[in-house]
Amino acid sequence: MEEHDTIDVTIVLPVYNAEEWLDECLQSISLQPKCFRGTIQLSVFNDSSTDTSAEILESWKPKLEDAGISVVIGSHHSKSPLGVGFAKNKAVGQSHGRFLCFQDADDVMEEERIELQYGEAKIHSSSIIGCRFRRSPADSTKRYTKWCNNLTQKQLIMQVYTSHGPTVIMPTWFCSREVFNKVGGFNEEGKGVPEDLIFFLEHLKQGGSVYRVDRCLLMYRYHPQAATHSVHCDTIWKIRMSAIQERVLSQWGSLTIWNAGKQGRKFYRSLTEKNKKKVIAFCDVDIKKIRKGVYNYEESQETPKPQIPILHFSDAKPPFIICVKLDLTGGGFESNLSSMNLKEGIDYYHFG
Repeated sequence: MEEHDTIDVTIVLPVYNAEEWLDECLQSISLQPKCFRGTIQLSVFNDSSTDTSAEILESWKPKLEDAGISVVIGSHHSKSPLGVGFAKNKAVGQSHGRFLCFQDADDVMEEERIELQYGEAKIHSSSIIGCRFRRSPADSTKRYTKWCNNLTQKQLIMQVYTSHGPTVIMPTWFCSREVFNKVGGFNEEGKGVPEDLIFFLEHLKQGGSVYRVDRCLLMYRYHPQAATHSVHCDTIWKIRMSAIQERVLSQWGSLTIWNAGKQGRKFYRSLTEKNKKKVIAFCDVDIKKIRKGVYNYEESQETPKPQIPILHFSDAKPPFIICVKLDLTGGGFESNLSSMNLKEGIDYYHFG
């Protein structure tokens, strides 16, 4: 029997200058066998750390092995790290588990994480399995945490085009090796590239699904050094625009953009020329915008310039692309949307 047939779960741990958090992270990993009775491997890839991360990893190896977790540590040394995508791919490549549990070195998993996600991954074999999480510090990213933890199962699939990124956060991912191999690994372009979002959207494009264990199984740390802060919002915008045009707008003959303000106009200007022609109106609640009557697309090379009507939302026709951020209007927007009796994923998609 080959080695990869004997290991149930590999914990994938990319590391770069994580000395401040590694002990707590590895301690949480060491407790997994208390709940999970299968076989566990920890696969670490140290991507050019210049702090004491390597020493901490070596000091924990015998402790983890005593707890019943096999450990493989790979490393790369250069003047600068090659990035999270590279490190995760290397960690997966040197591993042998039938299932992969992704963990960031600055986060902490609960004792029952592997046990609960493993059970769901066997049932939902073509899915990325996530879970709920808590933030540390507790008051950081409140809107984002609320949104992510309270999505319904259907919204995990439908709200993938919002500015928040994947509907299940990368440090909670758990999936079969087959799911990972089908996508082909993470983008390795390095700093500034959202490798998790690219992987997630490609997974969905290929027919994969998403599932969430509705238990808090991870402490997700917020700090200035986190890799996510290096990704520019314009990069994420372009990826989102490409995905929604390919997967949604290609199926629609017309659409209304909900928001005649800055974000709605940016969405319109970012469309392909073919999709711009599908826009029949903007809609809004702002009386000044509605009284203006039209949006003049001055940047157009056409003569005459396109003029898009601006309507009150109650007079507009679906399907809608909603470019309004959630949970910012004291429930006003959400109430207006609910009054329309529309179906998410059919009559509208969120892009805010």
